Amino acid sequence: MKGSCLCKQVTFEAKQLCTPISHCSCSTCRKSHSAAFNTAAGVKPEDFQWLTGEDLLTGYESSKGKVRYFCKVCGSQLIAKREGAPHWVLRVATLDESPNQTPAAHIFTAEEVDWLCYNSDIPRYPGWGNK
Repeated sequence: MKGSCLCKQVTFEAKQLCTPISHCSCSTCRKSHSAAFNTAAGVKPEDFQWLTGEDLLTGYESSKGKVRYFCKVCGSQLIAKREGAPHWVLRVATLDESPNQTPAAHIFTAEEVDWLCYNSDIPRYPGWGNK
């Protein structure tokens, strides 16, 4: 599966995911992704490679031993590495191809925002606005 950042200057390939996909609503994920939750899955280092732009990555230690890597041009967060962990955390939304699986869990739901409506009764649009 190939993936990239928003500006497409950093590209990568993940041969396979090694954990199920999950959503995370912890406050750190919400703040770092500027979203109500983050969607991620594990990838083993040997199943991952940077194709272009690795020199454009910068990191931020968001919690002790966990570094989030993002493109310093567009700011897209791509992976995170935790000291001693057997896999890296891949931001699934950065994939340009389907992982052919759906999320298996939603973690840190105790920290969910109260303004997000999860019901399916709100209007849905295929594009911007009501068109």
